[in-house]
Amino acid sequence: MDLLPGLPNDIALECLIRLPLHQFSKAASVCKNWKKEIKHPLFRQRRKESGLTRPVIVLSQAMVTTIRDPYGITSLSSTQYYRLTLYDPERGFWYDLPPIPELIDGLPMFCRVVGVGSDVMVIGGCDPVNWRVMDSVFIYNFVSGSWRRGADMPGGQRLFFGCASDSERFVVVAGGHNDEKNALRSALLYDVAEDEWVTLPEMAMERDECKCAFYRGEFHVIGGYPTPAQGQFQRSAEVFNSATSREWRLEEDFLGAATCPQTCVEGGDGRLYMCRDGDVVVKLDATWKHVARLPRGVSNGAYVTAWQGKLLAMGNSILGEIQNIYELVDVNSESKEKTWRKLNTPNEYRGHVQSLCYLDI
Repeated sequence: MDLLPGLPNDIALECLIRLPLHQFSKAASVCKNWKKEIKHPLFRQRRKESGLTRPVIVLSQAMVTTIRDPYGITSLSSTQYYRLTLYDPERGFWYDLPPIPELIDGLPMFCRVVGVGSDVMVIGGCDPVNWRVMDSVFIYNFVSGSWRRGADMPGGQRLFFGCASDSERFVVVAGGHNDEKNALRSALLYDVAEDEWVTLPEMAMERDECKCAFYRGEFHVIGGYPTPAQGQFQRSAEVFNSATSREWRLEEDFLGAATCPQTCVEGGDGRLYMCRDGDVVVKLDATWKHVARLPRGVSNGAYVTAWQGKLLAMGNSILGEIQNIYELVDVNSESKEKTWRKLNTPNEYRGHVQSLCYLDI
């Protein structure tokens, strides 16, 4: 059966790959052949090769409430109810993703959000009502516009772990701590296509509050700290190549300084970025180079994501304020002082962020 009557299927497919992201689920419901093509892994690959994929940023973000004092003065504050929000940087649009049907009290606290292929995964965290540590995996597919339950994360309780994806099929979870607050050396690999977890070799070090990144074709577990050294972040990283390795490779001075690695992010340009002492820096081989000074409006507790030579920074200047969001579009320019642009973000999308990821769909 033809995809579009009167047109060769290769021409019809060229039409389908040009659909905007928000029309995928509607198009997939038109007929079985369209659904088959749109859900096939090669569909996204064709879009990517044709330069038609679009960046989206998905955030686990708190709802914002309005507070009025006795004098009638209003202020905004983040709540403890988290949901998934989406930012489309090309159109400047913000909107909520559909809620997870099983989670009526909002997303788990301290969960990890990671993008892989056309899916967004919500992994682990704490039940927001009873604070029970969860091993759950929930997956939202942009093509179907629906949620599904993935296989639970094995290996007992795990919190404050690192998590990263190769953007195509695999996700690595590493480190964190168990129910007795002992830092972990263990790591897991999740195959999204097969819905299966595989136990990886243990890392050389315990790594609580580490950060994971897929950098230069390999999974990196960055920083963190062992049980006896609570909060004393390590400089080192451990590297695993899921295609060729059977063990982790230790890189002793990866960060160059003992610092919290939570802002480390791969920028889609083969580089690793992070915030340090009020600056954004980029890793160039064995050294970190200054990119830009963070705006004052995000100097406290900044979150950073990067894509296609751009940076997005979220944070506030005073603890407890709702967040400001800035964009830097000339990351790779040679100018010493680069210009941040403050985004005119609706107040409901300025709540606290606990995890975020970037997808190219």
